[in-house]
Order: sequence, then structure tokens, then C-alpha cells
Amino acid sequence: MKTLVEFIQEQQAHIPNATGEFSRLINDIGIAAKYINREVNKAGLADILGYEGSHNIQGEEQAKLDIFANNHFIKALENGAQCCAMVSEETEGLITFGNSYSNRGKYVVAFDPIDGSSNVDVNVPIGSIFAIYKRKSESGPGTIIDVLQPGNQMVAAGYVMYGMSTILVYAAGQGVNAFTYEPSLGMFLLSHKNLRYPVDGTIYSVNEANYIYFSEGVKRYIKYCQEDDAATNRPFVTRYIGSLVSDFHRNLIRGGIFIYPGTKKNPNGKLRLLYECNPMAYLAEQAGGMATDGFRRILDIQPESLHQRTPIFIGSRNMVSKAGEFMENFG
Repeated sequence: MKTLVEFIQEQQAHIPNATGEFSRLINDIGIAAKYINREVNKAGLADILGYEGSHNIQGEEQAKLDIFANNHFIKALENGAQCCAMVSEETEGLITFGNSYSNRGKYVVAFDPIDGSSNVDVNVPIGSIFAIYKRKSESGPGTIIDVLQPGNQMVAAGYVMYGMSTILVYAAGQGVNAFTYEPSLGMFLLSHKNLRYPVDGTIYSVNEANYIYFSEGVKRYIKYCQEDDAATNRPFVTRYIGSLVSDFHRNLIRGGIFIYPGTKKNPNGKLRLLYECNPMAYLAEQAGGMATDGFRRILDIQPESLHQRTPIFIGSRNMVSKAGEFMENFG
């Protein structure tokens, strides 16, 4: 079996002037994921369930696991010294480091330490999401300009899903590969090579409880998914977990679309561009899928703030294209 480290080193061998720093960065992310996996697996026994009593920058109540995961990602990447700055869902401003080693790091990382933390108490799969960019500044602590790059400048992205098994999925411009954690060995082993989105799918994932707040275009697309038409395998089935990583992963394997649109309450949607939508859009495109905000490519959006939100339509190419038609025609 091929380990994550071995796989990255093989890929690196084909890149001219590679120095190994990116390999070490991915390994640092894997180390943080192992710590989080350990806590998730004993969540019912350890004091890791429930809420801390504090709120993040979005005003959302922070789960204990949110804070635990956030701290371990920061520590792992600071100690690895390949990263000069970070942005996290759980931290208001830019995260920089005081040591000279990190100030020389070539990369910046945007991450959501725990996606779906509200599901921890009921044992539903959750995940961590990360996006990696090359810094723009020359040296010293990372700056806001290093982080506010459009997704089309990303060099790698991925997620870790903690469920029946723990899986790290990542892409770095050469397709999407998945590594399953083997706890007895303490290693991530290659388990799914070159994952590809089915061009068509039969699953649509959306929180239909918000239906009355959706735009006409979204409403009409949902009705389209529910119509009976044998030629297009409709009606489609609805599957919604409420954890972006879990819904995305299922649709990647089976074919489908995940929708979190703007609503009358939240016209810009709820998901964050830098550390949720951008990395998942990068993975979708690397796997042959598609990701838009209903009208434009997610990866072409220029970020204006660290915690900027955006609607998202992501998944199998034909399904996202069809949803886009409804948005263009009905708004």
C-alpha cells in the first residue's frame, strides 16, 4: 500500500525545481488530522462534545471540537514552518507566526477546522477543509494580500472526512486522490486513485426547509429535479446531511449536485468563499465537475474579505449547468 507521504514524493519527482516544502506542508496537515480523528473517535468518552459558550466571527456558537481542531491546525502548521500565514473560520483576523522559520514559508493556508460541528453530538460524519496558495509577498510575516487570492491561483486543496473511516482527499493540479487512515499503522494509505465526478447524477442536496426563501430559479430547478422523466432518470433523489464535506464526498462518488444558494434572509449564501467554497470548487474541477455561484465560476471570484460568503452550486457538470440555466432564465 502506498502512503500519503510516498505518493506526494512521487508526484513531486515530476515537478522541476521542487524543494519538498509542499510535501512537508501536506504532511503537517495530515498530522493535525490525526489528532482531530483521535478526539472525534472518543468524543463520547472525552469532554469534547457540546459547546464552549463562545462565538466565532460569524456569530456562530463554537463547539468544543471547533476550538480543539483550530488550535491543532495552527500548531501543526506553525511547527512545520512551511506556512507564513493562515485564515480560519474560527479566528477573526489573519493568523501569522512570530518565528523566523515560518516567516520564510512559501505558502498560505485557508481552512475550516471542523465543517459540520453541529452534527458531532449525533455521530454524523464531519470534516476539515483546507486551501493552499503560494504567498505573494517576498518575506516576513504573511499579509492579507497573500490570502485574498482568487481560487484560480490555488496550488492545492483538500478535505479530511471523519466518519466510519477517516479519509483525506486532496488535489494539487494532477487529479483528485483519497487516502484512508489506518489507525494501527498511524498512516494515510492510498485508497481511491484519480477520483472523477460522474458527468450526470441522480442526487440533489439542498436544505429544502429554506424553500420559501429561495429565488425563483432555485425553486424551479428543484421542481425540475422532482419531475418524472425516464430519459433523464428523473425524479432525482434528495440526500442532505448538512455537512458540506459529507454531502460533497457522497456526490463525488455517486454523482450529484450540492446547492447552498442565496436566500431572502442571506442573499450572499451562508458558506464562506476562502475556506469552504474555493477548496471544494477546486476539487470538483480537478475531478471533472463544476462549481458556480449560480452565474459565474467560483474560482474566478476575487475575495474582498477573509470571511466573505457566496452561494454555491457544485457537483456533476451537467447538473450544475442545468441549474445555471434556471438561474439565468428565472433569477
